[in-house]
Amino acid sequence: MSSLAPAVVLSLVSAVAYAAGAIMQEHVAASTSARPYAPLHHAAWWVAVALNSLGAVLHVMALAYGPLSLVQPLGALTIVFALPMAALFVRRRAGAAAWRGAIMATAGLAGLLALTGEADTHSLDGGQRAVLAGVTFGSVALIFLAAQTVHRPILRSVGLAAAAGVAFGIASVFTKTVAVDWAWSAPLTQWPSLLAISVLAIGGLLLSQASYRGAGLAAPLATVTVVNPVVAAAVGITMFGETFRYGVPGTVFALGFGVVAAGGLIMLTTERLKAARAEACAPAEASPPPAQQPVRRSETRMLHADAQVLPSDRDAARPEVGEGVDVGAVPRPCTHLEMEMRP
Repeated sequence: MSSLAPAVVLSLVSAVAYAAGAIMQEHVAASTSARPYAPLHHAAWWVAVALNSLGAVLHVMALAYGPLSLVQPLGALTIVFALPMAALFVRRRAGAAAWRGAIMATAGLAGLLALTGEADTHSLDGGQRAVLAGVTFGSVALIFLAAQTVHRPILRSVGLAAAAGVAFGIASVFTKTVAVDWAWSAPLTQWPSLLAISVLAIGGLLLSQASYRGAGLAAPLATVTVVNPVVAAAVGITMFGETFRYGVPGTVFALGFGVVAAGGLIMLTTERLKAARAEACAPAEASPPPAQQPVRRSETRMLHADAQVLPSDRDAARPEVGEGVDVGAVPRPCTHLEMEMRP
């Protein structure tokens, strides 16, 4: 049996665990808006943390068998699994466009799987890890700050999800380096990378939790599942020397399949955005604002008990101006005019 087979199986099970965790996170975000990052008091959030932790452990095991350019794209199947799971468990059915997007994403990932070749084990030295960590933390912080300046909930959520995707992707890169260089005789030599993995994983979890606030499930989850494998696979190809089968033609076809997979995920996102927009507009169209009732003439004559308003002169020309306005007659020259307006 090929060494890629365990990586594929573990990646698929990991994607299912991540999908279940994302559904729980979106449910928690919809019910606890006061704490967008870490609703510690909510029991369902801890269930989501446990599911994401299980997915992470399976993901690490998959990285021990397969290259980043294979394991990370398979993680994008999370959004494909999330559709039927959301319809089954939370009664959120997907439309035809969503299923077309899921089929496109599956076909693109299948093409990437077919073209992924075996790779020698590679790692990063201390200087490369330091540079990668610095660039990653700076990029995540920059994306986070940019997202805070956006007022539209969906765009802000996409920005937070992109930051989470970068954090998760580079955490996978550091995990791969630790798996390659690990030695039980000297485990403490890996503590800088282990610290980076912990910070990136926790930061990605908190950012992804906040991304579900006010944006639903599909848009943030699709953003994470696209950014995560793109970032990790790019590092794997450029820094680890991972390649695709059949040389340059295989790489070109792999890029084409990647575009198909990304197009499917984008279709999933836009379909959910259109559905959310339609749901937001439906109440306004179903219940138009009631028309204003004309104010009766008798109501305009009702005066407050403490107010002193002169009655209108019957012989005055046009004593009433508009509806609900009673203009008192002016018995002598004056510099002001008093009116009482009643709804």
